[in-house]
Amino acid sequence: MTQTSNHLLDEFAKLMTDAAGVAQGVQREASTLMRSQAERFLADMDLVQREEFEAVKEMAAKARTENEELKVKLAELEQTVASLAKGPATKAPRRQSSTKPAASKPAKASDKADK
Repeated sequence: MTQTSNHLLDEFAKLMTDAAGVAQGVQREASTLMRSQAERFLADMDLVQREEFEAVKEMAAKARTENEELKVKLAELEQTVASLAKGPATKAPRRQSSTKPAASKPAKASDKADK
């Protein structure tokens, strides 16, 4: 086969090349438009960004850990208070305060005989 240049086929090839370039440009424009619409839609939904989510997640984990530590300390303190409340009842009775009037002295054996 001999190669001959066909002006009609050359123009058709140029047209297809230009059409492919235009199609790529339209694709880029559509992609940019869709991305901006999606970003606007997400912004209107008031969603949280990844960085903020991670920060709050870390704070919650730290708060859970502190809460567990405080539960343990509270249990220890409750146990201490309970043992202190039980402790004086099992020990010797408390001494009477000095504000009560003194008891009268016991009567002598001779005083009882007189009565």
